[in-house]
Amino acid sequence: MKKIIVMIMVVLSGTSFGATTSLDSLKYVNADEFPLLGKGFEDTQARYQRLPAGLEGVTRPSVWSLSQNCSGLAIRFRTNSTAIAANWEVTGDVVMNHFTMTGIKGLDLYCLKDGKWQFVNSGRPTGKATKTMIIRNMTGEMQEYMLYLPLYDGLKSLEIGVEPTAEIEQPQVDSPKKGKPVVFYGTSITQGGCATRAGMSYPNLLSRMLDKEIINLGFSGNGQLDLEVAEAMAGIDASCFVIDCLPNVNVAQMNEKYAKFIDLVRGKNPDTPILLVETILFPHMYFDQSVYQLLKDKNETLERIYKEQKAKGDDLIFYQESDKLIGPDQEATVDGVHLTDLGFVRMAENLYPVISTLIR
Repeated sequence: MKKIIVMIMVVLSGTSFGATTSLDSLKYVNADEFPLLGKGFEDTQARYQRLPAGLEGVTRPSVWSLSQNCSGLAIRFRTNSTAIAANWEVTGDVVMNHFTMTGIKGLDLYCLKDGKWQFVNSGRPTGKATKTMIIRNMTGEMQEYMLYLPLYDGLKSLEIGVEPTAEIEQPQVDSPKKGKPVVFYGTSITQGGCATRAGMSYPNLLSRMLDKEIINLGFSGNGQLDLEVAEAMAGIDASCFVIDCLPNVNVAQMNEKYAKFIDLVRGKNPDTPILLVETILFPHMYFDQSVYQLLKDKNETLERIYKEQKAKGDDLIFYQESDKLIGPDQEATVDGVHLTDLGFVRMAENLYPVISTLIR
């Protein structure tokens, strides 16, 4: 019985099935040749970074370091190859005890089928540098693909592997649609912790559900209403701004900076909806009374700030309560705070009707 189980695991592993195509037989094309979705600023120090170069030394070092992570970024291409591989190197080789390697520094391949993005397979990292087969034994028809980049690590280089005789080209379908992106600002949850793979973070889920490009400005532990980030965000021609930072701020920080943050974004975007999101309700708050009071105080403070903005005449500011965001059964987190894929799906499904209405 043990031998049978081991054989099944080998057959199903991402690099062992269908041994008709080998990694070394493929040609590898630099991903820099293809469009990059999810980038809010062109003036970055390197291609796969999330904040403009001018913020180095201006924003806090921890924010700057996290901006080197690739969350929300994706490569778009089309190919008729029967096999697709990837050869990539991350910058930090990040490891965590509650977060899968496929989510931290793996790649995630999707294919456009009948107008919807369908998961193909993940590129499983083996270390700082990885060369692996993602899928093979396909039919060889020309299809559109999207390759999500790591959520919690930077990217030094990336090549896409296809058969030597196959074509690999620029995408012909505008999906997720570029222009007027939805911009998310927030915490580790916004950045994607702890999705099992990149496509399962709630902003990436919403990008596919809305068929809309997103910009992910989630900074793990550091969504602390940094005003220079608000100024940079304000320069993005967005269809909607989503501010989801409460897990990283206390009431004093909210009272000091939240309204200023909104005003900076609103100043350059008078006609763009801004959605304020309450903190999700951590499961352990029902046992830890200190956490319960902390979350209650932050959500009540946010509601007051929202009402004050409305009273000032801002008719394009909106509010998302937390009670249903990740479901009522307390089963949606890894560690009482960070979401599993179940939590991310629930969050995306609850935010979808709100955001889809706002971006119209």
